[in-house]
Amino acid sequence: MLSDSQASTFNSQSSVKNRLDRVNESIKRELGALVRREITFQAKLVTVKEVDITPDLKSAHVYIGIIGTPEEQRAAMAQLHEARMKLQHELSRRIILKFTPHLYFKLDATGERGDRILQILDELHLPPEPPAPPSTENAR
Repeated sequence: MLSDSQASTFNSQSSVKNRLDRVNESIKRELGALVRREITFQAKLVTVKEVDITPDLKSAHVYIGIIGTPEEQRAAMAQLHEARMKLQHELSRRIILKFTPHLYFKLDATGERGDRILQILDELHLPPEPPAPPSTENAR
């Protein structure tokens, strides 16, 4: 059983985590709309995949998904870095926080890694799994 001080600490940590999650989602939603509206990219699709804000709310790591060639991906990331100040300013007008977080854009390559893993698995030519034997329990 937790003591009163431990329960209080647990509840405050839980509420801080919930607040950070809500702030992350708000920034993700607003920044995604701003990016779609304010910047024109050569890449086929540019999306805000995830936002991870620091507990002091002063920095936010923004993970960007980009569908396009490597050159289009680099160009899109460069455009985001160039527009960072404008995006931060617009974000500060839409989300009221004590501090507007400094945005750090990072390319989220999880989709490409997943595709590569699937490609490798296909290249291995593994035999399909055998079907499960029929169950004897229901045969009564």
